[in-house]
Amino acid sequence: MKIAILGAGALGCAIGAALTEGGHETWLLDRSPTHVEAMRRNGLQVDDAAGSRRVKVRAATQAAEIGAVELVVVLVKSFHTDAAMRGALDLVGPETLVLSLQNGLGHEDVLADIVGRERVLAGKTYVGGVLRGPGHVESGVKGKPTYIGELDGRITSRVQTIADAFNSTGLLTTVSDNIVGTMWDKLLINVATGALTGITSLTYGQLYDEPLLKATALAAAGEAIAVAHASDVKLSMQDPEQAWTLAAEGLPAAFKTSMLQSLEKGSVTEIDFINGSVVRWGQRLGVPTPVNATLVACVKGIERAMSDRQRMEAEA
Repeated sequence: MKIAILGAGALGCAIGAALTEGGHETWLLDRSPTHVEAMRRNGLQVDDAAGSRRVKVRAATQAAEIGAVELVVVLVKSFHTDAAMRGALDLVGPETLVLSLQNGLGHEDVLADIVGRERVLAGKTYVGGVLRGPGHVESGVKGKPTYIGELDGRITSRVQTIADAFNSTGLLTTVSDNIVGTMWDKLLINVATGALTGITSLTYGQLYDEPLLKATALAAAGEAIAVAHASDVKLSMQDPEQAWTLAAEGLPAAFKTSMLQSLEKGSVTEIDFINGSVVRWGQRLGVPTPVNATLVACVKGIERAMSDRQRMEAEA
């Protein structure tokens, strides 16, 4: 397949490298000229359980360099979804499908407004990655599942074709007839750990060593489960403890969530699409979400302090 990864951050590079090594014409589209030039010049350095190697990837900063593809995999930060997709319409041909593998909820509606709902597929992935520098990713693909599906739950040939393509490269992919429920399952994990690590600056090992933080994580996940039930979403887990346990499965003690990585880089987070989604859905359905609202407020406060600091440094 000809595939474009829209957003070659940690996750985009990890998945893009796997698809490239699996023989697919895979393009990594990213707005960072430094990152793209490093990949063009030296290939993408991939560090994983198998060691370290350089993968000769295709990389570009402009969609026009790539042209129409069969599949666009959207992996930009949530708050960039609209602008990134509108700026990448050269990727979209008559038969192009658009698959979001982003964290949180709501991206499919944003994409549907731009390319049409009939093109949009949804998914969730447990693949991990850390961008160590331009053209250098620490990848966690092996054994990590990915789920994709049609928004209406149908099992179609087009989504099965994508799953087959992914599976052929070692990306363990399952077609789901309940992708909305699957998305909520992943949301529970992000709700349990992302904001807490962003607020405290703790790695997973440190987070899971603090009983008080576990209690807060379970309360946040419990609120999300209550909201999901109120909206008739079919979850695979009913106990917040399951989300807490699953979140750390197979990850090293030094692992940092994407929310913490964003704050450490001085970037805004995806809090509005994660804990913020729980709060918005809760307000709509009349389900109280005070813990998630507090976590959102704390992360927003950190982002405000960070923004003010950056502005003062620029003015100095």
